[in-house]
Amino acid sequence: MRSPKGAVRSLAGTGLVVTTLVATAAALLFPLWSYRDRAGPGTGAADLTAGSVSTRFGPLSAADRDFVARVRQAGLWELPAGQQAVERGGTAAVKRAGEHLVEGHTSLDRHVRDVAARLGLDLPSQPTAEQRGWLSRLDAAHGAAYDREFVGVLRLAHGRVFALVGQIRAATRNAAVRELAEDANATVLDHMKVLEDTGLVDFDALTAGLGSPAPATPSPPAPPGAALTGPPPSAATPSAVTPSVSVSPPSPEAPSPAPSPQTSSSQSPSPQTSSPASPSPSEGN
Repeated sequence: MRSPKGAVRSLAGTGLVVTTLVATAAALLFPLWSYRDRAGPGTGAADLTAGSVSTRFGPLSAADRDFVARVRQAGLWELPAGQQAVERGGTAAVKRAGEHLVEGHTSLDRHVRDVAARLGLDLPSQPTAEQRGWLSRLDAAHGAAYDREFVGVLRLAHGRVFALVGQIRAATRNAAVRELAEDANATVLDHMKVLEDTGLVDFDALTAGLGSPAPATPSPPAPPGAALTGPPPSAATPSAVTPSVSVSPPSPEAPSPAPSPQTSSSQSPSPQTSSPASPSPSEGN
């Protein structure tokens, strides 16, 4: 018969073994937890679902929220640009492109505000300083130079955002965001086509502005806050960017598609310097 002291030693030994096994398992699992928490750029799907919260339309990631804000932000300067082109365009094709921008962004703005309301998201209500600068470039150009500036800047802007729309449509798990991405995809594609129909797109400059072709597996969208709503002003005309100018953006509640009777004074800032005939904006939209 085992003595009481022997039984105590046996129980103590068993407890030590169990404790050691638990500690070993925790040590093995910790790197997995730590890696998951620290997943950053280059970890693929982890970036596209980072910061997800539950909604009745499905998980809503940080990339989804950023995309909704960018759609709204794009319309805040592209809609006034379209209104301006309707009045100041020197050809019927440029005026038609302006009409498509007005109609497309008016409809898309209604959709994005509806999605934001359903998801409980706040949206921007004013153009950024950069966007006011892009509008200033358009306001400073005249005649044929205006037509080329309008087509060059807007075509590059839509080309950049088109890639982002595709990434979100392919990766989002939120039904409301997916519908918005599909709407944005159709709108941006229509705008690219109608801008190309003007015959003023400089595809060599466009290729340089868009950079190298996208890889077969697209990289995750940029983190929230990155500017993808349009191209920055040309390096050749830094003085044309005037963040302090006054611009009349579309109303946050219901942007009007009708062009203003005096675009130069109410839609865009007063001209500062003349922009070059063929813009070559750097990374933006």
